[in-house]
Amino acid sequence: MKQIRVLVVEDSLVFRELLVSNLNNDPALNVVAAVRDPYEARDAILAYEPDVMTLDIELPRMGGIEFLRKLMPQYPLPVVMISSLSDKVFDALAAGAVDFVAKPNTSDRAQIENFINSELPVKLKIASTAKIGNIKKSILTAERPGDAGGGKIVAIGASTGGTEAIAEVVKEFGTDIPGTVIVQHMPAGFTEMYARRLNDQCRVKVKEARNGDRVHGGEVLIAPGGDAQMRLIKANGVYQVDIRKGPKVNGHCPSVDVLFDSVASVAGANAIGVILTGMGGDGAKGLLAMRKAGALTIGQDESTCIVYGMPKVAHDIGAVQYQEKLHDIAKKVYHLLGKVK
Repeated sequence: MKQIRVLVVEDSLVFRELLVSNLNNDPALNVVAAVRDPYEARDAILAYEPDVMTLDIELPRMGGIEFLRKLMPQYPLPVVMISSLSDKVFDALAAGAVDFVAKPNTSDRAQIENFINSELPVKLKIASTAKIGNIKKSILTAERPGDAGGGKIVAIGASTGGTEAIAEVVKEFGTDIPGTVIVQHMPAGFTEMYARRLNDQCRVKVKEARNGDRVHGGEVLIAPGGDAQMRLIKANGVYQVDIRKGPKVNGHCPSVDVLFDSVASVAGANAIGVILTGMGGDGAKGLLAMRKAGALTIGQDESTCIVYGMPKVAHDIGAVQYQEKLHDIAKKVYHLLGKVK
């Protein structure tokens, strides 16, 4: 099997050596170069032609985000950001990074071992398969029904590439959109920053969900990252979210399948399910459960996915009724709302 060629860009010598030695222990990965700043990275890209690159946000001589903005138009390359808890990571994703990993606490040995032996290698392998430059931004003119609320629910799930995909969809939602619940695979802490960022950019209200939050029309609730699963429930005729600690499902917490299964049970034919870009199959079975319960379902098409994994599995098992390009999904949701009971 051909090894994945990795370029490491990290200014800390100790952390850089830690990354190199441990990534090279993975037989699927080969660190072809390790450099300290974007200028050295530019030369290494031309010399070694890596398949994927790790990139820190804070770097000497030029910041990681500025480097991304200069790099992507000239040399599109899958990039995984390594970031401390900062909303700058979303600027990096908007600039073209495929994914990110949270930088571990250097005093926590277990956290470091998980990061270097599992989390980062998995992200690099996924990123190396990503199709860079697929997604083009567009402004939609969606036909909107006068009242899209009234007991209806929109549920969205995504993983790799999903932060930008979700943003493109939700930015087209108006205040007439039904209550919307979202699972995006993301570490603890980052979901709150992501929700705040979307809230500043969108017409709808966006917030990180809290246990017991009601699901209102014109509002988007994003499941918190960490060790809890989010489900839709109905109490006294009102939709709410139930968030409680639980095991990972399909390797994820929160899991799209868990959310979609609950939407199928609680909302049935009053729901629209949307599955976006991401590796693996999380959400496919849940979307099928939604369709069997009478919900209308949408899957992002291959041509606009960063990683055509989750939507493909959903499509292959018959969970997807409508396959759409990313820039058409919000418009399709509005169109389908006229068909929801």
